[in-house]
Amino acid sequence: MNLALSYIGTQQDTEVLALIQGCKEGKRVAQEKVYKMYYPKMMAMVKRYTNVYQYHLAEEILNNGFLKVFQKIDSFKFEGSFEGWVRRVIYHSIFDYVRQNMKYNEKVVFVEKDESVNHDLASNMQYEELLRLVQDLPDTTRAVFNMFVMEAMSHKEIAEALKISEGTSKWHLFEARRVLKQRVEKLYKQ
Repeated sequence: MNLALSYIGTQQDTEVLALIQGCKEGKRVAQEKVYKMYYPKMMAMVKRYTNVYQYHLAEEILNNGFLKVFQKIDSFKFEGSFEGWVRRVIYHSIFDYVRQNMKYNEKVVFVEKDESVNHDLASNMQYEELLRLVQDLPDTTRAVFNMFVMEAMSHKEIAEALKISEGTSKWHLFEARRVLKQRVEKLYKQ
């Protein structure tokens, strides 16, 4: 049985299959529909890893990711969801950017010592406020924090993805937590 035929289950799956086929044939209309369909979710993911004040950078990373989606569309094997495959391609584009623009590539090891943030302060914050604080972190520190907290990756996986040592990954996570703790406390002391 053809993998594409076994992928069809609902009306939406049929539409996605038609869009995938259109993209494979290089049809701009299909590419535009795929772009518009997944843009909001993928942009939200990219924004977690970029500075809130650099929207143009987030768009550049996302557009590079979609370019890779369309260039590699033939590698989609109809195993799992198409959205998950798109997310994985975009995710790799984010980390290509992070790797290329890393400022701290030295091997630094610090002892990880977490001081907890007052949970009442953190729980009173709105999601947008927390996101803005995370986005203001330095690029590599923000990437490590997001990979560890949002993607539940281990320090070993982060180190491999960013081509840094596990100790450096731990230091960036420690630094992110320290800075975020200070900023949350500062916001609520005013």
